[in-house]
Amino acid sequence: MKFLIVTLAPTLKKSDGYYSYAPYVYEMNLWNKHVDELAIVSPISYNKKLLVSRFENEPKVFPIASFSFISISEILKSILNIPGILYRIYKAMKWADHIHLRCPGNIGLLGCMVQVLFPKKKKTIKYAGNWDPNSKQPRSYKLQQWLLKNTFLTKNAKVLVYGNWNDTSKNIVPFFTASYSEKEKEPIADKCLDKEMNLLFVGTLSEGKQPLLSIKVAHEFVLKGHKVCLDIYGDGVERRNLELYIKKHNLSNVIKLHGNKDKNEIKAAYKKAHFLVFISKSEGWPKVVAEAMFWKCLPISTSVSCVPDMLDNGNRGSLVNPDVTEIIAEIAYYKKHPTVYRTKINKALTWSRTYTLENFEESIKDILGEY
Repeated sequence: MKFLIVTLAPTLKKSDGYYSYAPYVYEMNLWNKHVDELAIVSPISYNKKLLVSRFENEPKVFPIASFSFISISEILKSILNIPGILYRIYKAMKWADHIHLRCPGNIGLLGCMVQVLFPKKKKTIKYAGNWDPNSKQPRSYKLQQWLLKNTFLTKNAKVLVYGNWNDTSKNIVPFFTASYSEKEKEPIADKCLDKEMNLLFVGTLSEGKQPLLSIKVAHEFVLKGHKVCLDIYGDGVERRNLELYIKKHNLSNVIKLHGNKDKNEIKAAYKKAHFLVFISKSEGWPKVVAEAMFWKCLPISTSVSCVPDMLDNGNRGSLVNPDVTEIIAEIAYYKKHPTVYRTKINKALTWSRTYTLENFEESIKDILGEY
């Protein structure tokens, strides 16, 4: 099978092979185990810091320019580049037996348009964003959703989405992702809430993930006289603002910014923490929520995308508004009712441990085998 990936994620050439954004590569390496030849349509450069990993299969690369519409100059440049990008995507799709689109995104949108010209070719579309039809999203995302649901324009396709949305389109298939293997399962002792509370944030330090809210929660607990610590894993543009807040309020002994760390260090953080405080504005399948549950770290999260499904509408964690007072009240309730905490965290553990890498790979094989 000639397998083609169309993606916005850059494919970066190094001396020992091709690299890209690590979580995406980790997932695609599972897909690529079951294909004969691999090709990628993507940009081939990236001017920001990026956590990368190497593709196990050496891909054939169809390089394209990245583009955006954030300024007049970018719009003009994009208008000039788009015809060439469309041609590259068409050429690559003509080569492929199976087309795999990574959506949403600018490149994904162009891929959605070009795939219409190949109605007989097998397709999977990984929609990694929020599929909720009632959510507020960019028009380009809504257009991609419309194209993918349309069985006249998008034929012979399975659109893998996070969550169950009672969608009537036969293209739409509820899906999931995974971080841990069956071999990594191990017993986790009950966590005691009557000593220091350990809070955790894992994710990009961006305005959309709202890490400052997690810091304000920890700060408020300190002001109320509680023993608390907050570990923050990840990096991003908001880091400087977080550092300034911590310094201003003398919280350096309470809040630690660890930056990007490897899987094993983050796993250890989940095992130690009582609560994941993850108040994101927009998600697809937030892996950190499922990962926390895997290690008896109870998620406190916004009701966004498929998170209500993941938390069984509050039976496996807490769904909150982005409000410091509300989050503090929720955590304080668990502190006063440890039996409720243990019940929920054990339900979370049981649910999350059904979504292992082995089950994920079997689901991939099933999807590829259905064609």
